[in-house]
Amino acid sequence: HRADLLGDRRRGLARVNQQQPPAKTPARPEDVQTGFWLWLISLPLLLTGYLVDAFTAAPKHTSVLVHAITAMFAVLLGALVLTFLLLMRSGYRWARTLLSGGGISTIIYTLASLFTVTRQPVAAIVFAVTGIVGCVLIGGGMYLLHRQDGHGFFTR
Repeated sequence: HRADLLGDRRRGLARVNQQQPPAKTPARPEDVQTGFWLWLISLPLLLTGYLVDAFTAAPKHTSVLVHAITAMFAVLLGALVLTFLLLMRSGYRWARTLLSGGGISTIIYTLASLFTVTRQPVAAIVFAVTGIVGCVLIGGGMYLLHRQDGHGFFTR
């Protein structure tokens, strides 16, 4: 009947499509969780090493503006990486790909910079410790994020 199709006053409007239950998102694998935390720990370490290297390697007559721009660049880069980390943790495959490319380039830059740049003793130790530990953490995080358990999680 027409009343059944359009609904009546007591039942409200007729429903053409029944609502589907929300699709379940796959549970976050332990490898993705651990890889995220390894990356997150490496971020302040590598930023610290970069800033120490930038401020100690600068000539004595460098203006405050140059130091401010360097610090702002480090903060913006850290915020960008943190954003990609959060997106990767939510299951975005493209964020994992960008982080992997950035991680490989970070490892190459840090290892090349360890052996080619002359630094003051304290700056050299800070850069070496933060760089080596940060690179190991990034490498471990990339390994965990690309294991078989994580591939099914990155569907977006």
